[in-house]
Amino acid sequence: MRCLKIVAGLAVVAVVAGLGILYSGIVDVGATQPHHALTRWLLHTGMKESVRHHAEGITVPPLYDPQMVMEGFRHYREMCVGCHLAPGIKDSEIRQGLMPRPPRLQLAAERWKPAQLFWIVKHGVRMTAMPAWGNTHSDAKIWAIVAFLEKLPGMTASQYEQMNQAAGHGDGDEEHAH
Repeated sequence: MRCLKIVAGLAVVAVVAGLGILYSGIVDVGATQPHHALTRWLLHTGMKESVRHHAEGITVPPLYDPQMVMEGFRHYREMCVGCHLAPGIKDSEIRQGLMPRPPRLQLAAERWKPAQLFWIVKHGVRMTAMPAWGNTHSDAKIWAIVAFLEKLPGMTASQYEQMNQAAGHGDGDEEHAH
């Protein structure tokens, strides 16, 4: 019983201390400084495990249809390049202002399974500026984006530009994407 009182007392002290820190305003919520390493680890680990859990049971359709990949490319070019970049695009103004920095999907997409990519694109990720595209896009359009993401790792700048030309937009405006 004494041990339980000690644990309860420590819990109360922790809550009061946490509220004191919260209400003091000393926690910097600005997007100009990165999270503390422990905070970054907690948020990233929580995000990864949440995505893995919520993506379980999602049935992945065939993702190899060239028209589907091209549709996904068009959506990616319109909605994603500004934050996640693309082969041959080194940075963007919006990306420089985001904290945490969005992953370069050319490198990160291969770390996720298609069902997990679908879940992320559809539902977004809180506190990362990753929007929930499921509010404005059908599952078919989101799967098209995933089909393109599956092709993105290893894609060269030349291959990306060829897709850009084939999609009817080849004037290099991607560097000025949203």
